[in-house]
Amino acid sequence: MRNTAKITTAALAVGALTLGLTACGSDNDSASDANAPLKVAATPTPQGEILTYIKDNLAKKAGLDLEVKEFTDYVTPNTAVQQGEVDANYFQHQPYLDDFNKKNGTDIVAVPNATVHLEPLGVYSKGVKKLADLEKGATVALPNDTTNEARALKLLEANGVIELKAGVGYEATPKDIASNPKNLSFKELEAAQLPRSLADVDAAVINGNYALEADLSPAKDAIAAESPKDNPYGNFLAVKKGNKDDPRVQKLAKLLTSPEVKKFIEDKYNGAVVASF
Repeated sequence: MRNTAKITTAALAVGALTLGLTACGSDNDSASDANAPLKVAATPTPQGEILTYIKDNLAKKAGLDLEVKEFTDYVTPNTAVQQGEVDANYFQHQPYLDDFNKKNGTDIVAVPNATVHLEPLGVYSKGVKKLADLEKGATVALPNDTTNEARALKLLEANGVIELKAGVGYEATPKDIASNPKNLSFKELEAAQLPRSLADVDAAVINGNYALEADLSPAKDAIAAESPKDNPYGNFLAVKKGNKDDPRVQKLAKLLTSPEVKKFIEDKYNGAVVASF
């Protein structure tokens, strides 16, 4: 059984709102006790599953006491690291972290050489089997956080559904659409809600971890999906600034990018999650 603490998004929202958001980290913040448990926040799938695999199979031999705390949103894993409630998190990619730090005044950083996997973003639909089959005026649900919404729009653009304004980067919104031949409507939702929205929209662009939790496979069920080639959205281990050299963090970084974890990802997810190392 998993030794994890699952916390609902609703309960976490209050904690997120009370964050002091003071960037008080320094380069001397590393943990004083190298033998203390390493507490890591993660979304359940696949990050929590990968960490649980490490906890059950690899951590003891490496001399690491690992505690996995699962969260169901994309905010609290960062606020928990910033406030010192956990030592690290594993759930996000660099464009999301850059945006989060900018908006919230936090100082969370990626651990070097600890980018673990990519979850291809996919478009899913109960009504059509190809994006080209979407009718005029169809409604498409998108994740409402800045970088993943831009990522979703770029996926739609790559498949010829829309065209974005020239030069639009990781902060694109529907307002940046230059051409929308099908006159699609866009419904912006919290990423975790997107799988449940499929019954109410014509299509939804869903993050890989939430697709997996809903028994949707980017490799089998998506009507369009991101290519892993040169993809900037790999998920990595992150800590508060100053804690990258914590020996416990370094042990976990090494385990996360081990041959054993790569095989676990390949065997368990069958292309729905792709190792980035």
